Amino acid sequence: MAKSLLVISRQAPWSGPSAREALDIVLAGGAFDLPIGLLFMDDGVFQLTPHQDAKAVQQKDLSANLQALGLFGIDEVFACAHSQAVRGLTSPASAAPLDNPGITRLIDRYDQVITL
Repeated sequence: MAKSLLVISRQAPWSGPSAREALDIVLAGGAFDLPIGLLFMDDGVFQLTPHQDAKAVQQKDLSANLQALGLFGIDEVFACAHSQAVRGLTSPASAAPLDNPGITRLIDRYDQVITL
């Protein structure tokens, strides 16, 4: 049986390659039917904001990757409610908000955790 994997994305989409790498890992795992989840924390919650102008900061737009999560069977997508509140963001329908105890329970459900 495949081990489950939780990827925690903590970087803003414009801060370097970590945000893209986190999404690439999740999509690759989904392509191989790996039980996988994705949690956005800290500045990673900025990846969930709509209408980003990636060209303005000379980065590639990650919105297509986020929209593809469901196509790859990635239904476990979460956002840290505290990180969103501190940044004045709300959780989109595509990511379930979790408080700190919920995040702890989520991490405990997975066999392996990668933080980027």
